[in-house]
Amino acid sequence: MLFSIDSGVPVLPAESLELSAEETVCFTGHRETGVIPYKGEPIYRNITLRTVQLMLFRYIDMAVEYGYSSFISGLAVGTDLWAAKYILAKKHSDSSIRLIGVMPYLRHAERFSSRYKEMLADIEKSADVLVTTNTDPGVIYGKSRSGENMSPDVYRERNYFMVDKSSAVISYFNEGSFKSGTFQTLNYAARQGKKIRRFGLEDVYAVIDECGPDVESIRRKLVFMENVFELPY
Repeated sequence: MLFSIDSGVPVLPAESLELSAEETVCFTGHRETGVIPYKGEPIYRNITLRTVQLMLFRYIDMAVEYGYSSFISGLAVGTDLWAAKYILAKKHSDSSIRLIGVMPYLRHAERFSSRYKEMLADIEKSADVLVTTNTDPGVIYGKSRSGENMSPDVYRERNYFMVDKSSAVISYFNEGSFKSGTFQTLNYAARQGKKIRRFGLEDVYAVIDECGPDVESIRRKLVFMENVFELPY
């Protein structure tokens, strides 16, 4: 039996996970560093970050309203952990929702900040299932060198696994970020015919343009967004 380094929770091999893809959504998206403040002004950093999170949460709400009940988080800093934390909050009022955490490898959080490590541990303890796509306890990310247990593929394998287990993807992706793991994941999802529901900074800025830097006005506007899962594209 494997256990998480960060929470002590048992971790299962990914191949043991059984899900109905039709009821499952996964996440892919940028880290916090991928949130560029509105108008490039540092004073708008907090409202921009909060709007990104609120849009992500609204997309999750819409997925639940549409009928999705299982959500896969890759447990990465930023989008993945924000989504996972919100889903756990929703579970308090809707016990039918499931959160599945997928690690790329056991030591993936070694370079997380203390804040994100604490968030990760709390999420792992409350997730319905925790799995890893690489069960080697010693493996780390990187190009293999003599005498070192490294793999350049651990994140790609995690990302593709999540897509394969889902019928839809929710993503925070900024146009032009073509070298990112998020782009790689979305490209794979498109090739597999998965439903992709994406928003980016252009959408975030448009909301702030309309509502101003007021979080409650932004929250109210997002509540009335059309359910993107009901759209044909």
